Amino acid sequence: MKRTSGTVAAPFVKVRADHAAETAQDYVEAISDIVHRTGACRVIDLARHLGVSHVTVSRIITRLQEQELVETEPYRPIRLTAKGERLAAMTRQRHETVVAFLLAVGVPEADAHRDAEGIEHHVGDATLQAMKSLLEQARQGRIRVVSN
Repeated sequence: MKRTSGTVAAPFVKVRADHAAETAQDYVEAISDIVHRTGACRVIDLARHLGVSHVTVSRIITRLQEQELVETEPYRPIRLTAKGERLAAMTRQRHETVVAFLLAVGVPEADAHRDAEGIEHHVGDATLQAMKSLLEQARQGRIRVVSN
């Protein structure tokens, strides 16, 4: 990907890259959640979980196979590869950090969970680290987070 650091376009380049990764992150996280909850994940499970069609899931799974994030065979459950497991864990951690941060600053719980679904994919590493730092300082009692 072409970098345009220092230009007006730089933020837009990052957002487009984030959007490209967002679907893969949502799917591997959902597969992981379903497997941990039920023991197996099938296309129909993902379609229900994500509120999309069977055809949409099948197309995305093909793409995820090409990216070596999942393995699947006809009439068999979908399995995450080691690479897919790592991506799911990273996405889950980012999600949990964003939710905790939003709750700490007074966002109502339902809103925090909903909003984190978008923020987790777009927040930069430095911002995420700042969120973690603030949460740690609050946990240690070194700062008091003001909430509504």
